Amino acid sequence: MPLRLRPKNADPQERALWGDLMSLGLVFPIAIALGFFGGRWIGGWFGHAQVGQWIGLTYGIATGFWELYKVTQKLDRMDQQNQDKQDPKDKS
Repeated sequence: MPLRLRPKNADPQERALWGDLMSLGLVFPIAIALGFFGGRWIGGWFGHAQVGQWIGLTYGIATGFWELYKVTQKLDRMDQQNQDKQDPKDKS
C-alpha cells in the first residue's frame, strides 16, 4: 500500500507533541492580537482604550510565552523518559 495513514511505530504522545509545537506558530500572533484588541475594547468601556490595549497586549504576550513554556516542559519530560528507557542506570 503506497499511502499508509498510520505507521506501525507511531507514538501517540510524539504526534501530540508535534501538534503542540506546530500550533505555537498560531498561538503567539492570535494571543497577542486578541489581547491587544480585547484590552482596547474593554478599556474603551472605562474610557481608557489606550491603557486597556497595553494591558491586553501584555496579557497576550504573557499567554503566548506561557504556552511556549508548557510545550517545552512537555518536550523535556518526554526527552527525559526516552533517555531513561535508552540508558537505564543502577541507582544502588
